[in-house]
Amino acid sequence: MTSQTLHSTVSGREGAPVLLLLNSLGATQAMWEPQLPLLEARYRVIRCDTRGHGQSPTPPAPYSFDDIVGDVLALLDSHGVEKASVMGLSLGGMTALGLGLAAPKRIERLVCCAARADAPPPFVQNWHNRLGMLEDGGIEAVWNGTVGMWLGEETRKSHPEREAGLRESFLQTTDEGYRGCAHALMGLDYLRQLGGLNVPTLFIAGAEDAAAPPEAMLAMAQACPGSEYAVVPGAKHIVNIDRPDGFNAAILGFLGLDA
Repeated sequence: MTSQTLHSTVSGREGAPVLLLLNSLGATQAMWEPQLPLLEARYRVIRCDTRGHGQSPTPPAPYSFDDIVGDVLALLDSHGVEKASVMGLSLGGMTALGLGLAAPKRIERLVCCAARADAPPPFVQNWHNRLGMLEDGGIEAVWNGTVGMWLGEETRKSHPEREAGLRESFLQTTDEGYRGCAHALMGLDYLRQLGGLNVPTLFIAGAEDAAAPPEAMLAMAQACPGSEYAVVPGAKHIVNIDRPDGFNAAILGFLGLDA
């Protein structure tokens, strides 16, 4: 397993505890911009683009979560970070779980947003369908079939700039990067291991999220001893952008932030 050197950005308070932010499949580190003022007041924030996304390299597909987790551990090493808190959404949330399971001594606390921990047959079929869209119409066709799940109609009408920003990032995803990460998702198998996750963990679901439904995330929280669970009202899949105020409220206490 050869780790990739991920593109990353560091901001916030020098010498403060480190918070690593991990993006969704089809997004980039830019997806966390709504939260940056809040997070930078308390943390040294590291954001990165997953392999095949944004400005990070694209190795040949397929990928596994071991590959993606290895990239992130190498990133922490490159920044000289021994221990960090981690927050990820969707693919990033699953990667955060993988970090907590593979390297618990390096993770202070973990926020897993809008994610799954297993790959039941309908979930796997959904990724086969998306790869079919990719083969037929390229990454823009996949975006057109994705945006309605990511953002609610109210957000798309009232805040078109949020949709435009996500679209711009999505189109930076390479075909091979999307394909590789989709294969990792089809092999997702963390649920049965969550009983051994001994890192303080908060699971956050969007109330209207069909991709990572609240009931699936509640089952994850129940499988993980001592974890916390929150639901953001009205939110679809990209919870932090669709309902930023509700999302920020959900993370305040757990991450020790000031409102």
